[in-house]
Amino acid sequence: MTDLPHDPFMLMSVINMKLRDYYPNLDALCEDMNIEKEIITTTLGSIGMEYNPITNKFW
Repeated sequence: MTDLPHDPFMLMSVINMKLRDYYPNLDALCEDMNIEKEIITTTLGSIGMEYNPITNKFW
């Protein structure tokens, strides 16, 4: 995860901010930032967070 926090709670904050302000969905964020979607979903899943495509955020 280049330039992203390794702490899952900080990562969630950064990812949700980017989703809110810059990207229409998680796939677009991952493609643009060249990050594997599985890494984000696994890391945030470890703290019980799941991506909701309707609200476009992890919660």
